[in-house]
Amino acid sequence: MATLARELGVSKNTVSLALRHDPQIPAATRERVQAMAKRLGYALNPVVSHLMAQLRQSQAGADQPRHTLALLNASRDSDAFRAHPTVPAYVEGVRRRAALQGYGVDTFWLHDPQLDGARLNRILRARGIRGVVVVGLMEENRLPERFAATWRRHACVVTGLRTHEPTLSFCCVDHHALVLQAVERVLALGYRRPALVIDGAIDRLVEGRFSSGMWVGQQALPQGQRVAPFLEVEAARAEPGLFAAWLEREKPDVLFTLYNVVRRWVEARGLRVPQDMGLVQLERRRDPRDWSGMDQHNDRTGEAAVDMVISLLHTAELGVPEYPRATLVGATWVDGATVRRR
Repeated sequence: MATLARELGVSKNTVSLALRHDPQIPAATRERVQAMAKRLGYALNPVVSHLMAQLRQSQAGADQPRHTLALLNASRDSDAFRAHPTVPAYVEGVRRRAALQGYGVDTFWLHDPQLDGARLNRILRARGIRGVVVVGLMEENRLPERFAATWRRHACVVTGLRTHEPTLSFCCVDHHALVLQAVERVLALGYRRPALVIDGAIDRLVEGRFSSGMWVGQQALPQGQRVAPFLEVEAARAEPGLFAAWLEREKPDVLFTLYNVVRRWVEARGLRVPQDMGLVQLERRRDPRDWSGMDQHNDRTGEAAVDMVISLLHTAELGVPEYPRATLVGATWVDGATVRRR
């Protein structure tokens, strides 16, 4: 490091920060330092780098948390971490994995009217927090613009889906694979007209991975047994006739959905579950327990997000990544009473 500093005419501290991609150092200087390091064959020892990072953090002040991550609630519901049907599982996984890795967790609500990027950054800096996990982004895939500085200055990972503007590293269930796996399961049970019932906005939010999984699964069937999806769930809540007309027209024998209300719609048509119609819940929850379907293991997604953030911190990869990373978590089938062998 001393050789690099001497060759470049800068301080050893500048070299150290530049090699860790610290945004305090101008981009041009970072590039010069990194190019010279490559030319001289210098490489960081990852173990030493991590230990030095911990030492620098501990020297920042005894009154500051030494190991803390920020957990940001991106839901519009301030109580989503407790009351949402699926978000608490993510939070449980984040807290469990953080504790195992020696980190505490401080929570913030992104839609707090008194919170913006500047204030949040001041709080994170005061608490020595450099890693951020975002949970609860369920209705949109764009993060609030007023937090742009937060994404630029921290190691950030989003759970549940991939964001745009900015695109951050993310961790979520493999939506495509879980639908395909569920379709293969019901075909083995003897069903022959599987169909997807999901709102189009949700499918677009995950970039069509629900519908693509269904399309691939249906390729095992003759063309005449490939049922078109029903994508107007939200409209059908106000006008159930939309669903009834589709059901009469397409005549599926098993439905794949995210919504418990679909069971009421089916039974309102005089159909029995599972005798006349099979139902598969693509995000099986604790209530009701009798559905057959896929456990997305959202707690494992939360755990994986923590591992991703800590990895970014160890290598000092802060800010919006040029090449965002993705971790996909597998789902598993759970037997229930809403499908049967035909």
